[in-house]
Amino acid sequence: MEYFEKTYHPPGTAPGTLISHDQAKAGVARIHLIDYTSDHFEEKLLEVPAQCHPYLESNTVTWIHLQGAVHADTIRNIGNVFELHPLAMEDVLNSGQRPKIEAYEDLLFVIMAMPLVIIDKIAIQQVSLFLGSNFVISFHEGEDDPFELLRQRMRKPGNRIQQQGADFLLYCILDLIIDHGFPLLEKYGEEIQDVEDTLLAAAGKPSTLNEIHRVRRELMLLRRSLWPQREVISGLLHGESKLIQAGSFIYLRDCYDHTIQIMDLIENYRDMASSMIDVYLSSVSYRLNEIMRVLTVIATIFMPLSFLASLYGMNFTHPTSPWAMPELHWYYGYPLILGGMILAVVGMLVYFRRRHWL
Repeated sequence: MEYFEKTYHPPGTAPGTLISHDQAKAGVARIHLIDYTSDHFEEKLLEVPAQCHPYLESNTVTWIHLQGAVHADTIRNIGNVFELHPLAMEDVLNSGQRPKIEAYEDLLFVIMAMPLVIIDKIAIQQVSLFLGSNFVISFHEGEDDPFELLRQRMRKPGNRIQQQGADFLLYCILDLIIDHGFPLLEKYGEEIQDVEDTLLAAAGKPSTLNEIHRVRRELMLLRRSLWPQREVISGLLHGESKLIQAGSFIYLRDCYDHTIQIMDLIENYRDMASSMIDVYLSSVSYRLNEIMRVLTVIATIFMPLSFLASLYGMNFTHPTSPWAMPELHWYYGYPLILGGMILAVVGMLVYFRRRHWL
């Protein structure tokens, strides 16, 4: 996982200043519009934000989604059409914001963090949402559109979304963003299981410790990014905004429950990763103790052998001295000493085995 990088204005910049941080990518956003009522559905791609005017003035629910990097001029034009607050538009451009909810006079501004798997790597991308009385505006700067599944649901005749207002559409978008965490955590669950199997099969390998630290670090980053989303849903539930109808509260409570489940899974996986580090260190210590025990046994076995070899290696002899070593002149002295050494080794091994030291 890449660290969640935040873009920001230079210090001293006036609040609400709109600056495109990546001019190479900015300006390529696609504007996708869906306009509907209970018996009407229209979907099209827009070229410029000004084309939203007729839909804003009609008695319909309008969803405008901008996919890709947004140029400052584009979001400024969107803001002029829908009367968005400059501080909120600034937060859209400054990606990497903490998930939050801001209530304005006739508008709700929500920032969410969407975890995605991109080419076997975990990325957390910002999704910015505006809720008005009859419209929802969403921004996602990634290359792939994560809301196509939601559009497929809306294209089916008689779907529930068309029967509800803009607040229910906001719930559907929030629910989709939050539920992206479940397949991601399922992937981490499989990785943790694989690491556990590797830890038991090949304890003490540095690569195993590196894998544990990687999983633990990525879970910490996920926790930091996804934890505030619970506060966002709680703010929608306990807020007094007239934009959220009473009928949507039950769905938002379900969304809140999903955030609780995701955080519980993250906490459990973090605890498992931390415990695996303890298991790894214990296995390394056990392996070191096993090595030291074997080396100690070998050293202990060679102690009497070294004594005998050094004793008979002194070669002190004299034909008449009573203190000379008579064994030096034995005919079978050499094989007797070797046999004694072998018996000493066998005897020590039998003794170690009976004491369960081997």
